[in-house]
Amino acid sequence: MATNFYFQAGDTSGTTNEQRLVEDLIIESLKIYGHDIYYMPRSLINRDTIFDEDSLSEFTQAYPVEMYLENVDGFGGDGELFQRFGLEVRDQATFVLSRRRWEQLVESTEGTFITEARPAEGDLLFFPKTRSLFEIKFVEFQDPFYQLGKVYVFRLQCELFEYSSEYIDTGLAGIDQLEDDNTVDQLLFELTL
Repeated sequence: MATNFYFQAGDTSGTTNEQRLVEDLIIESLKIYGHDIYYMPRSLINRDTIFDEDSLSEFTQAYPVEMYLENVDGFGGDGELFQRFGLEVRDQATFVLSRRRWEQLVESTEGTFITEARPAEGDLLFFPKTRSLFEIKFVEFQDPFYQLGKVYVFRLQCELFEYSSEYIDTGLAGIDQLEDDNTVDQLLFELTL
């Protein structure tokens, strides 16, 4: 059995002080190397109980939190594909979020999130540097696997958000402008006599 008498008190669990030290270092590195990302929880308007989905969601809050963009060479995924109906952009990104910062965010805004244990799939992230919205597709919550007996971060695997008439009104001009840019005004195509 592997034992480290210097840091883990002889077992693989680690002490609370050691776990807190590692967590503080992770949060500090996320603040240094990360970006300020706006987390936008999804609110369900009319949930379909058969398929357990909502055809129309709304996003009315945006919470700033620091995250690290794991893809340092640019966005991953399939990139741009020319399809039959036009250009399709399939950019993907992986963001790293501290668990403690998530718990602080949830404690300060109770009752807003669909799931309070972790970020939920379907929620949005606004990346101000590229003015892009990303939709969370998968939340990896056990990677890296129990260092010193604890998991410190969430890895959010995201894809570029495809707008489909969702209601976005966060009160932040940069985010709300994206809805105005992507919404098709039906009055522009009105035939008048």
